[in-house]
Amino acid sequence: MSDFKELADRYIATWNEPDADARRAAIAALWAEDGTYIDPLASVAGHDGIGAVIAGAREQFPGFTFRLLGPVDSHHGIGRFAWELVPDAGGESVVEGSDVAVLDGDGRILGVYGFLDKVPASQ
Repeated sequence: MSDFKELADRYIATWNEPDADARRAAIAALWAEDGTYIDPLASVAGHDGIGAVIAGAREQFPGFTFRLLGPVDSHHGIGRFAWELVPDAGGESVVEGSDVAVLDGDGRILGVYGFLDKVPASQ
């Protein structure tokens, strides 16, 4: 079984990658071709869809960084981890969530199922 801590680190690094080409390569390395990403705001399949969701989050929150929040737990090709989105300049997180990732037989992400635990208040 894949080391989920290392996978979660690579996953978070992909969300933080500013270069679109490097991000695309990271997505291709992490996700199965038909991999999915589903959270309360998105439901996409394939590398292009996943890339669009990540690019959208980066555009919505410039000057912020995703970080793992707490331990990574896994069993039987399924892992879960919490994360937060924090200002680069420091301060409190603006978004927090938790993701569950399911791997295929090759150790690539087949699906990520995200939950948002803390979101910015509406203006």
